[in-house]
Amino acid sequence: MSLIPWLRWNEAPPRLSSRSPAQMVLETLMVELEGQMREAERQQWERSNAVRKICTGVDYSWLASTPRPTYDLSPGERLQLEDVCAKIHPSYCGPAILRFRQLTAEQEPEVQEVSRLFRSVLQEVLERMKQEEEAHKLTRQWSLRPRSSLATFRSRARITPFASDIRTISQDVERDAPPLHRTWSMPEFRAQKED
Repeated sequence: MSLIPWLRWNEAPPRLSSRSPAQMVLETLMVELEGQMREAERQQWERSNAVRKICTGVDYSWLASTPRPTYDLSPGERLQLEDVCAKIHPSYCGPAILRFRQLTAEQEPEVQEVSRLFRSVLQEVLERMKQEEEAHKLTRQWSLRPRSSLATFRSRARITPFASDIRTISQDVERDAPPLHRTWSMPEFRAQKED
Protein backbone atom coordinates (compact mmCIF):
# COMPACT_ATOMS: atom_id res chain seq x y z
CA MET A 1 0.00 0.00 0.00
CA SER A 2 1.39 3.33 -1.06
CA LEU A 3 1.37 6.39 1.19
CA ILE A 4 1.65 8.91 -1.63
CA PRO A 5 -2.09 9.78 -1.73
CA TRP A 6 -1.98 10.45 2.02
CA LEU A 7 0.91 12.86 1.64
CA ARG A 8 -1.00 15.14 -0.73
CA TRP A 9 -3.14 16.67 2.00
CA ASN A 10 -1.45 20.07 1.83
CA GLU A 11 -1.83 20.57 -1.93
CA ALA A 12 -4.34 23.10 -3.20
CA PRO A 13 -7.73 21.57 -4.00
CA PRO A 14 -8.44 21.20 -7.70
CA ARG A 15 -10.54 23.90 -9.28
CA LEU A 16 -14.18 22.90 -9.28
CA SER A 17 -15.04 24.03 -12.76
CA SER A 18 -13.18 25.08 -15.85
CA ARG A 19 -16.33 26.39 -17.50
CA SER A 20 -16.71 30.02 -18.40
CA PRO A 21 -19.14 32.23 -16.46
CA ALA A 22 -21.38 32.47 -19.54
CA GLN A 23 -21.66 28.67 -19.70
CA MET A 24 -22.45 28.49 -16.00
CA VAL A 25 -25.16 31.13 -16.37
CA LEU A 26 -26.63 29.26 -19.34
CA GLU A 27 -26.69 25.95 -17.47
CA THR A 28 -28.07 27.51 -14.29
CA LEU A 29 -30.92 29.25 -16.10
CA MET A 30 -31.81 26.16 -18.15
CA VAL A 31 -31.78 23.94 -15.04
CA GLU A 32 -34.09 26.47 -13.37
CA LEU A 33 -36.44 26.35 -16.37
CA GLU A 34 -36.52 22.55 -16.33
CA GLY A 35 -37.17 22.50 -12.58
CA GLN A 36 -40.04 24.98 -12.88
CA MET A 37 -41.48 22.95 -15.77
CA ARG A 38 -41.40 19.77 -13.64
CA GLU A 39 -43.05 21.65 -10.78
CA ALA A 40 -45.76 23.03 -13.07
CA GLU A 41 -46.31 19.51 -14.43
CA ARG A 42 -46.64 18.13 -10.90
CA GLN A 43 -49.13 20.82 -9.92
CA GLN A 44 -51.13 20.24 -13.09
CA TRP A 45 -51.24 16.49 -12.37
CA GLU A 46 -52.35 17.13 -8.77
CA ARG A 47 -55.11 19.48 -9.94
CA SER A 48 -56.39 16.94 -12.47
CA ASN A 49 -56.24 14.23 -9.80
CA ALA A 50 -58.23 16.41 -7.39
CA VAL A 51 -60.88 17.07 -10.07
CA ARG A 52 -61.09 13.34 -10.86
CA LYS A 53 -61.43 12.55 -7.16
CA ILE A 54 -64.26 15.07 -6.78
CA CYS A 55 -66.07 13.74 -9.87
CA THR A 56 -65.84 10.05 -8.95
CA GLY A 57 -65.88 10.43 -5.18
CA VAL A 58 -63.22 7.75 -4.82
CA ASP A 59 -59.44 8.03 -4.80
CA TYR A 60 -57.70 5.20 -6.63
CA SER A 61 -54.38 6.97 -6.98
CA TRP A 62 -52.82 4.70 -4.36
CA LEU A 63 -53.80 1.62 -6.33
CA ALA A 64 -52.18 2.27 -9.67
CA SER A 65 -49.86 5.02 -10.63
CA THR A 66 -50.09 5.87 -14.28
CA PRO A 67 -46.99 7.24 -15.92
CA ARG A 68 -47.25 10.97 -16.26
CA PRO A 69 -46.71 12.44 -19.70
CA THR A 70 -43.72 14.75 -19.58
CA TYR A 71 -43.60 17.96 -21.54
CA ASP A 72 -40.38 18.67 -23.39
CA LEU A 73 -39.30 21.79 -25.21
CA SER A 74 -38.89 21.51 -28.95
CA PRO A 75 -35.24 21.61 -30.05
CA GLY A 76 -35.76 24.94 -31.85
CA GLU A 77 -37.36 26.56 -28.80
CA ARG A 78 -34.61 25.16 -26.56
CA LEU A 79 -31.90 26.63 -28.82
CA GLN A 80 -33.63 30.02 -28.88
CA LEU A 81 -33.87 30.06 -25.08
CA GLU A 82 -30.21 29.01 -24.75
CA ASP A 83 -29.24 31.82 -27.13
CA VAL A 84 -31.09 34.38 -24.99
CA CYS A 85 -29.63 32.89 -21.78
CA ALA A 86 -26.11 33.23 -23.18
CA LYS A 87 -26.63 37.02 -23.43
CA ILE A 88 -27.37 37.35 -19.70
CA HIS A 89 -24.50 38.75 -17.62
CA PRO A 90 -23.59 36.61 -14.57
CA SER A 91 -24.54 39.40 -12.15
CA TYR A 92 -28.11 39.34 -13.51
CA CYS A 93 -28.54 35.57 -13.24
CA GLY A 94 -29.73 35.58 -9.61
CA PRO A 95 -32.27 38.40 -10.07
CA ALA A 96 -33.57 36.68 -13.23
CA ILE A 97 -34.14 33.43 -11.33
CA LEU A 98 -35.84 35.25 -8.46
CA ARG A 99 -38.16 37.12 -10.86
CA PHE A 100 -38.98 33.88 -12.71
CA ARG A 101 -39.81 32.08 -9.46
CA GLN A 102 -41.93 35.01 -8.32
CA LEU A 103 -43.95 35.04 -11.55
CA THR A 104 -44.47 31.26 -11.57
CA ALA A 105 -45.65 31.39 -7.94
CA GLU A 106 -48.08 34.25 -8.72
CA GLN A 107 -49.49 32.95 -11.98
CA GLU A 108 -49.26 29.14 -11.53
CA PRO A 109 -48.90 28.61 -15.31
CA GLU A 110 -49.59 25.44 -17.25
CA VAL A 111 -46.54 23.49 -18.38
CA GLN A 112 -46.74 24.86 -21.92
CA GLU A 113 -46.77 28.45 -20.64
CA VAL A 114 -43.64 28.15 -18.47
CA SER A 115 -41.20 28.62 -21.36
CA ARG A 116 -43.11 31.71 -22.56
CA LEU A 117 -42.97 33.16 -19.05
CA PHE A 118 -39.25 32.35 -18.84
CA ARG A 119 -38.62 34.10 -22.16
CA SER A 120 -40.46 37.22 -20.96
CA VAL A 121 -38.34 37.32 -17.79
CA LEU A 122 -35.16 37.02 -19.86
CA GLN A 123 -36.32 39.86 -22.13
CA GLU A 124 -36.97 42.04 -19.05
CA VAL A 125 -33.47 41.31 -17.78
CA LEU A 126 -31.90 42.11 -21.16
CA GLU A 127 -33.79 45.43 -21.30
CA ARG A 128 -32.63 46.29 -17.77
CA MET A 129 -29.05 45.44 -18.75
CA LYS A 130 -29.27 47.77 -21.77
CA GLN A 131 -30.74 50.60 -19.69
CA GLU A 132 -28.05 50.29 -17.03
CA GLU A 133 -25.33 50.12 -19.68
CA GLU A 134 -26.65 53.30 -21.34
CA ALA A 135 -26.78 55.06 -17.97
CA HIS A 136 -23.22 53.91 -17.29
CA LYS A 137 -22.10 55.25 -20.69
CA LEU A 138 -23.67 58.64 -19.96
CA THR A 139 -22.04 58.75 -16.55
CA ARG A 140 -18.68 57.88 -18.08
CA GLN A 141 -19.12 60.57 -20.77
CA TRP A 142 -19.91 63.21 -18.16
CA SER A 143 -17.00 62.18 -15.96
CA LEU A 144 -14.51 62.17 -18.86
CA ARG A 145 -15.77 65.43 -20.41
CA PRO A 146 -13.22 68.25 -20.07
CA ARG A 147 -14.21 71.04 -17.75
CA SER A 148 -13.03 73.86 -19.99
CA SER A 149 -15.91 76.23 -19.25
CA LEU A 150 -14.78 76.81 -15.67
CA ALA A 151 -11.15 77.21 -16.72
CA THR A 152 -11.96 79.81 -19.36
CA PHE A 153 -14.12 81.72 -16.90
CA ARG A 154 -11.22 81.91 -14.45
CA SER A 155 -8.85 83.26 -17.07
CA ARG A 156 -11.33 85.93 -18.28
CA ALA A 157 -12.39 87.47 -14.98
CA ARG A 158 -10.21 87.54 -11.95
CA ILE A 159 -11.61 88.78 -8.65
CA THR A 160 -9.08 89.22 -5.91
CA PRO A 161 -9.80 90.45 -2.43
CA PHE A 162 -7.57 93.55 -2.68
CA ALA A 163 -7.13 94.41 -6.36
CA SER A 164 -8.79 93.88 -9.73
CA ASP A 165 -7.88 93.86 -13.45
CA ILE A 166 -11.40 94.67 -14.64
CA ARG A 167 -11.58 97.81 -16.81
CA THR A 168 -14.48 100.18 -16.33
CA ILE A 169 -16.01 102.91 -18.49
CA SER A 170 -15.36 105.64 -15.97
CA GLN A 171 -11.72 104.83 -15.52
CA ASP A 172 -10.58 108.45 -15.69
CA VAL A 173 -13.00 109.43 -12.91
CA GLU A 174 -11.73 106.64 -10.70
CA ARG A 175 -8.12 107.73 -11.20
CA ASP A 176 -8.82 111.28 -10.04
CA ALA A 177 -11.10 110.36 -7.12
CA PRO A 178 -9.60 110.16 -3.62
CA PRO A 179 -9.39 106.61 -2.16
CA LEU A 180 -12.53 105.70 -0.24
CA HIS A 181 -12.56 103.94 3.07
CA ARG A 182 -14.01 100.56 2.45
CA THR A 183 -15.08 97.65 4.53
CA TRP A 184 -12.34 95.02 4.66
CA SER A 185 -14.76 92.11 4.30
CA MET A 186 -15.63 93.25 0.76
CA PRO A 187 -13.27 92.76 -2.19
CA GLU A 188 -11.89 95.86 -3.85
CA PHE A 189 -12.78 96.37 -7.49
CA ARG A 190 -10.30 98.83 -8.96
CA ALA A 191 -8.40 98.87 -12.18
CA GLN A 192 -4.64 98.69 -11.83
CA LYS A 193 -2.81 101.81 -12.87
CA GLU A 194 -0.73 101.41 -15.97
CA ASP A 195 2.72 103.02 -15.95
